[in-house]
Amino acid sequence: MDLDSLVRENIKKMTAYSSARHEFSGKASIFLDANENSFGSPLDIHTSSVEEMTYNRYPDPLQSELKEKISQIKGVPSKNIFLGNGSDEAIDLLFRIFCEPGKDNVIIFPPTYGMYEVCAEMNAIDVKRIPLTGDFQINLESVESVIDPFTKLIFICSPNNPTGNSINRNDIEILLNNFDGLVVIDEAYINYAKQKTFITELTEYPNLVILQTLSKAWGLAGLRLGMAFAGQPIINYMNKVKYPYNINIATQKLAADALENIETVNEWIKTTVQQREWLKDQLSELSFTKTVYPSEANFILVKINEARQIFEYLNTKGIIVRDRSKVILCDDCLRITVGTPEENQQLLKALNEYKA
Repeated sequence: MDLDSLVRENIKKMTAYSSARHEFSGKASIFLDANENSFGSPLDIHTSSVEEMTYNRYPDPLQSELKEKISQIKGVPSKNIFLGNGSDEAIDLLFRIFCEPGKDNVIIFPPTYGMYEVCAEMNAIDVKRIPLTGDFQINLESVESVIDPFTKLIFICSPNNPTGNSINRNDIEILLNNFDGLVVIDEAYINYAKQKTFITELTEYPNLVILQTLSKAWGLAGLRLGMAFAGQPIINYMNKVKYPYNINIATQKLAADALENIETVNEWIKTTVQQREWLKDQLSELSFTKTVYPSEANFILVKINEARQIFEYLNTKGIIVRDRSKVILCDDCLRITVGTPEENQQLLKALNEYKA
C-alpha cells in the first residue's frame, strides 16, 4: 500500500511544529526553553515533593511514559500508538490528513457514531451513507458499488453505537483486503465484547486504524483520552498534524495511575456484562417492549411503544436515557446504558410504574 498517495499534498509538505523538548533526548534538570514560570504553580504550594512540582511545565508532547504503559497492556509498540483528546481528535486528524476538502469522500454505516459525519462536515468532506442491514451488518455489495477513486476512509464502529452489536469480522477483513484507502475500526466498547480486538492484525494490514478509549471500561470519560493504533507511517502523520501539547500533564499523570488498576477495571467489566444480560431479560418482560436487541457493549438498544413519551417520563424521574427513535433503523428505540445494580433497579422500578 502506498500511504503517501492517500495523504493530502499540503500535509506531506508542511513542517510540523517542534518544541525544544520534542527535539531533546535524555534527562534534563533545568528547563529554560519554553518561557514557563520557573517558580512553579499555585497547585504546588501545598506539596513538599519536588517531583510533583511540574504543573508549571509543558507536558511531554508525545506522552512517552503513558504510551509505554498502554503498550504493555495492549501488546502494541509505543511507536504504533497515538493519544488524542478523546477519540474525536483522532477522527478529526484522519480527515485532515487524508481527505481533500471538496474532493474526497468517506463511507459510514448508519446508524453509527455521529462524530464521523460531524467531522466530515467540518472538513468539507462528502459522506457516503450505506445503511446497515436489518440485522445491523454491513452490506458489502453496496460498499463495492459506491467506492470511487476519491474514497479515502471507511469508518466501522464495532461494537456499534447505538445498536450494540459487533460487526461481522469476515466482512471487515474483506474490506481491509480489498479497499485501497484506510479502514478505521472504532472499538470504544471492545472491552465488553466477545469478539476480539483487531489490534493483533496491525502488522498484517497497513491500511488499518483502530480507535479505542479510556472513557468507557476504564471509567475516565472526564479525562478525555482516546487512543489510535496503526502502522508507524500513519502514526507519524498524526503526530505531525496534532497540536503540540494535545494531552495535558494532569491527564497524562492520572491516566498512568489509573492503568495500574487493571484488576478493578476487569471486575467492573464482568459486573457490567452480568448486569447487561439481567437488564435485557427485565426489559423484555415489560408490556410496552417490542424488541431488545443483542448487545456486546455497555448499553442496550430497546424498541418500545411510546418511546418519546417514556423518554420524557424517565426525565421527570431524574433518569436520563438516549432517545434514538429518529435515527435510521432505530424507530421507536431508546438506548439505555447499563448502570450499577442499584441504578438498574431504579430504572426498572420507574418503567414498571409507567402508566401503572
